[in-house]
This record gives sequence, C-alpha cells and structure tokens, in this order.
Amino acid sequence: MRSRWILPVVAAIAALVAGCSGGQREADGTKVATEPGKGPLKVALLTPGPVSDSGWSALAFEGLKAIESELGAEVANQEATGSKIKDAMRAYAGDGYRLVIGHGYEYNEPGVEVAADFPNTVFVSSSGDKTAANAGAFRFYLEQGFYLAGMMAGSMSKSGTVAMIGGPNVPSIVSTFKAFRAGAEAAKPGIKVIETFTGSNDDVAAAKKATETAIGQGADFVIHQANAGAQGVFNACKEKGVFAFGANEDQNANPSGMVIASAIIVARPAFINLAKQVKEGRYKGHVELMGMEDGAIEFVVNPDLSAKVPADVLAKIEAARSDIKLGKLVVPKDEF
Repeated sequence: MRSRWILPVVAAIAALVAGCSGGQREADGTKVATEPGKGPLKVALLTPGPVSDSGWSALAFEGLKAIESELGAEVANQEATGSKIKDAMRAYAGDGYRLVIGHGYEYNEPGVEVAADFPNTVFVSSSGDKTAANAGAFRFYLEQGFYLAGMMAGSMSKSGTVAMIGGPNVPSIVSTFKAFRAGAEAAKPGIKVIETFTGSNDDVAAAKKATETAIGQGADFVIHQANAGAQGVFNACKEKGVFAFGANEDQNANPSGMVIASAIIVARPAFINLAKQVKEGRYKGHVELMGMEDGAIEFVVNPDLSAKVPADVLAKIEAARSDIKLGKLVVPKDEF
C-alpha cells in the first residue's frame, strides 16, 4: 500500500523545492534565468574590445554602469569575439542573468540563436536586424553624426581628398562610412573619399599605417571606426598635421590635439530604458532605431579647435543638424 502514494508525495516535494529555488534547470542540469519580470536584475555586457578604448566599447560600459547605479542591478562585462560569443552568452544566461547585451553587429545572430535555449533571458545587440521573442537589437543612427562630419570635412578640405579608416569590414561600419561620404559629397561634389579597413578592432600600428597611406594620397581630414586602434589614426594625424574626427565617444580631448569634432553615441538613456523593460517584464523582441531626435546621437565640435572652423561651415552644420532632428534631412543608412 505504501508504494502507491510515496512516489506522488516525493514528486510534489521536489516540485515545491524547485519552485522555491528561484530558477529552472535544463535536462543536463544547466541553470537558466528566472521567469521574465521576476528575480534580481542581473545584466551582462559583451564587448569586442577593452572597455578602456575611449570609444565603442567604453561607451557601452558607461551604459552598463548607469544600469548598475540607477536600477541597482548586478552587472558584469567581458570581451568576447568569434567562437567565444555564444559560450559567454550561455554562461551568463545559465547564471541567472536576465539581460545580456552584445555590443556590436556580430552579436545579433548568436543572440537570437542562444535565446531559443534560454527563454527567460533577453539578448540584445547594438546593431543587427534579427529578432526573436526574447531577442532583438537597438541600432544607433550614428550615420547622422558621420554625415555632419563628412559635411565639415568636405567644406574645409583644401586638397579635395578625405579618408575613412575602419577596423573590420562589417555592415555597421560600412554604413557609417557611406553616410560620411554622402556628407562630404553634399558639401563638395566630386571630392575624393578614401576607404580603408585594417581588419582589426585594436591594431594601433595597422591603423596608423593605413592613415599615413591615406594622408600620402592627399587626405587632409580623417575619420575612423577602429575602436582601440583609433589611437593609431590620431598619432598619424598629429605627425602629419592633419585633422581627425572622433567616433562613437567624444574623443575631442585626445592628447594628439588633432580631433576637430566627434560623432558620438549617447548610450546611457538607451541602456537604462532597455534594462527597465527587462526588469518589468515588458521586453518583446524588436529592432529599435535611435538617433539625434532621441538624444542618442550627437556631433560635437572640439571647443579648443572651433576657431579653426569657418563660421559659415558651423552654420551649415547647425542647419543640417536641425533638419535631421525635424526629419527634413534623412541621412542614408544601409539596412542590415
């Protein structure tokens, strides 16, 4: 008789214990996050380079720290590229992280794939177009800032040649370069725009060499998308007496003294808003575009070098900035 009821009782106790544990486990024993909107807010950030790069990775880390300070979240960060991306995502999700942010286009597809195994963790990349119920992307319309940089470069170039130095040849970088080219051509039709990719996010020497080559071909203004490698761009510009543009973060104070303006991403509001959606269980997979009209993108002229920029050029840039915010000027961008 005893054997007829002991198993159901044991099963009920096991279910109760599992329900009180605050988490779930897969068949292989891997712990997964608590259900949406419940449990402590734990947020992880994956970056393609060091958060000390004063650029792309640094701005995301600032957003992460804002989530920590304003929402009281437990946060973590690590560099993860290539085959390490999905492993890092799975590890964080298995450890109860409710939000995993991959800072770059390369995190979009892996995030959507891993999301299927961890339905109670949200995976969001900054760039990309793929989504799932618990995965998506927020895309910063950085092209707007690059367009204004292109306008300044085209308006002020004396040689009729400007340059763009990128790290990896990926869609998100290519799109910003197209916007820079469009701005330069709008200001000076027929201008020559050199485009070079080093293939690396953090190779300072390669970025410097590519910049020197471009300057040797006549470039007198240079913009970058090289992450930590950007210092190589700035070093070359200083040695050759050529103006550079900062990108992603405000790099106007770079020691080279040659950054005349920066096209920047203001990540803090976007990161906090995303984390709030996850904390409250409101997040649904989608792609969100954020630009100047949202306060997410800015173009900042270096106050120490503003005297080098003619008044009519500054006026032209301000007019274009206003038109962008009002929707009168739509900056070109690739869809990816």
